[in-house]
Amino acid sequence: MFKKPGQADALGDLAARYAAQAVDGATPAADDADRARGSARRKLWTLGNHAACPVTGVCLRLPELQKLARKADLPLDGCSEYEMHIALVSECRRRTPLAEMVQRELDSRYELFIGQSLRLKTTEALAKWWDRSCMGMDWAGVFWAVLTHSRCTPELEFAVLGQVHMLQHQVGMAARVDQTRLQTLVQENHQLGDELIHAQQRLQTMGQEQVLRKERHQAALMHLRAELIRAQTERAQALAELEALKQQTPELPQRQRLLDDNRQLAEHNQQLRRALNLATQAAWPAPATPGASGPTEKAADARALPPDEGLPIHDRSVLCVGGRTRVIPIYRELIEDKGARFLHHDGGEEDNAGQLGPLLQSADVVICQVGCISHNAYWRVKEHCKRHGKPCLFVETPSRSALERVLGGCREPAPAALCEVGGDALVDKAR
Repeated sequence: MFKKPGQADALGDLAARYAAQAVDGATPAADDADRARGSARRKLWTLGNHAACPVTGVCLRLPELQKLARKADLPLDGCSEYEMHIALVSECRRRTPLAEMVQRELDSRYELFIGQSLRLKTTEALAKWWDRSCMGMDWAGVFWAVLTHSRCTPELEFAVLGQVHMLQHQVGMAARVDQTRLQTLVQENHQLGDELIHAQQRLQTMGQEQVLRKERHQAALMHLRAELIRAQTERAQALAELEALKQQTPELPQRQRLLDDNRQLAEHNQQLRRALNLATQAAWPAPATPGASGPTEKAADARALPPDEGLPIHDRSVLCVGGRTRVIPIYRELIEDKGARFLHHDGGEEDNAGQLGPLLQSADVVICQVGCISHNAYWRVKEHCKRHGKPCLFVETPSRSALERVLGGCREPAPAALCEVGGDALVDKAR
């Protein structure tokens, strides 16, 4: 900054010599012309000898100076950058066409800063403005506006140029540091680039594998969908065939349930037969003494039958529920030959269903034709025999031989026992 009280004498002498050189180097004719035009700002060629170098180096770039030099017809072809810089600085120290073009270019470029500087009326204010702005990002405009201000004294010019000179040194050192750092960053960039290439290759390989897995999954999914459609189609066809079969044979569900019941009863055949024989032998004592009369004597005679003679139905009421019309006389003959009273109900086909209840009450033994009986009559007979403990013989085949097997192979059970026959199997099952 310009000289202040207390500064070293050496610095003051140096500033004084620079001011003297600036005064000696000024062109009187140029100053007279400026004053004649009424301009208060300083020109580039009126500054000190050391001002042209930092002005051209800081405020303009070398390509821009080369462009102005070509317009001024300066022969700079084949010169190095340093040689061109020396030639341009030499031209700007004098009032030459190049110096005037540089003056106009800088005034136009930094017009905003020049306008701000014109509001400063003293050298002290100008120096403070420089101190506040010289460390900013765009201090080149402030540098040009301060140097060309009418209140810029040689001392202030010397101080400003000194700071700019040291800033250039710092910028050069920072540029070298930045260059070193740039080289390091370039190397790191190359390394990261190689790693990126390897990562991209791995990702590409993984992507291809993922595509293959997806294609396999899609193929498996299509296969499973085809299998599902085929299974659904087969199921629909089976249901349609079953429905058609049900329509053709309306009694099929009832017969199927009856067959299932018979199969379940057949599974317990052997165990229940042994238990029934033991219970029968324990429950039937020896025959009563001769001379007894009445129902007690009849029951004793019936219980006195050996086990091989089958179910005793002598002098009992036997109700046959269901059966076909052509076999009813055969059943009547077979039962009456054994000394029993024969009762019949067709199971709800033609006879009144209300007659079944009284017949069941009056019967001692019930024979149920499971293949020729209504569903309601079947369950009604089964429930009545279970509740009252009556023997109930279930015959699947409407024939004489089937009834003979039933009457000859089934023992009179304990109360609440049912005797069921399916084909050639005898099944006694307690409900």
